[in-house]
Amino acid sequence: MKRNTITLVALMMLAAFSACNSTDKDAQKTQTDDRPEVKIADVELQMVPQTETYTATIESDVKNNIAPNTPYRIEKIYVEVGDQVRKGQVLVQLDASNLKQLELQIENQKVEFNRTSQLYSVGGASKAEYDNAKMQLDILSTQYRQLIQNTQLLAPVSGVVTARNYDNGDMYSGQPILTIEQLNPVKLLINVSEIYYKDVVEGMPVEIELDAYPDEVFGGKVSIVYPTVDQTTHTFPVEVTVPNSNQRVRPGMFARATINFEEIERVMIPDMAIVKQVGAGDRYVYIYKDGKVTYSKIELGKHMGDRYEVKSGVEPNAQVVVAGMSRLSNGKEVIVAK
Repeated sequence: MKRNTITLVALMMLAAFSACNSTDKDAQKTQTDDRPEVKIADVELQMVPQTETYTATIESDVKNNIAPNTPYRIEKIYVEVGDQVRKGQVLVQLDASNLKQLELQIENQKVEFNRTSQLYSVGGASKAEYDNAKMQLDILSTQYRQLIQNTQLLAPVSGVVTARNYDNGDMYSGQPILTIEQLNPVKLLINVSEIYYKDVVEGMPVEIELDAYPDEVFGGKVSIVYPTVDQTTHTFPVEVTVPNSNQRVRPGMFARATINFEEIERVMIPDMAIVKQVGAGDRYVYIYKDGKVTYSKIELGKHMGDRYEVKSGVEPNAQVVVAGMSRLSNGKEVIVAK
């Protein structure tokens, strides 16, 4: 009987030990399962072109407003909007009645000057009388030349008529009669960050994209680098010239100008690794190291294929989480999926 009792106690102790051991294993298993499972990827280093894109509006290279110096009645406008004109071409004929009156005055003054000159040569007129007659003729001749310039208005440059503000018979009232614009080349003005001031030079190539021609890239170049930096925006103006022999590019078109400054070695991460903070525009990644993840804010650059350039926030030798982020938090222990 005593022997049976010992055997029964031994069996009970063995069962208790087994149950305890099983509980420990289950607890350990539960603790292991509580760690989220993630997938990770190594970051890569890649040479990335450092390009910047600026928006601007196309402008004509030269723009001239055609108008007389004084109010005149417009007799005839010889061109319409859209007409091509050449330098020196007569564009507008103004009322010439004043010109005709001045021509008569000049003819009379010529007669008076010739008479005075003859008298002066034989002692019949004083030097003062001779000088006064000559001065009056010079004044009338100058007025005539000025009036001629305001009677016929000529094109100062070759270009296209882009505005006509009067009809034949109207009285000039201050607004330009015509606007002539030179369309080859055209230009645009962009504002570049001061960090690139040393990198922008005249002749530097610029790629131009236009909404009007979505599948084309037009070649331009830097023509003027302005010497001052705006103290408020910390940018400086740069003028870009675009050849336009076929005149497809027109003033007023919306443009994007892209400048390639240099290539820099950058960290590249899979786009799947990026986490957007709710309610903000910030971007983050989970960086994996020694069984834990760290939440790190990053500054993104270009999107190239399925990867993003990272300007800051991730070291070159890091590993980032690319799947399983939903259960993660800063400092969380994780299991890496095989």
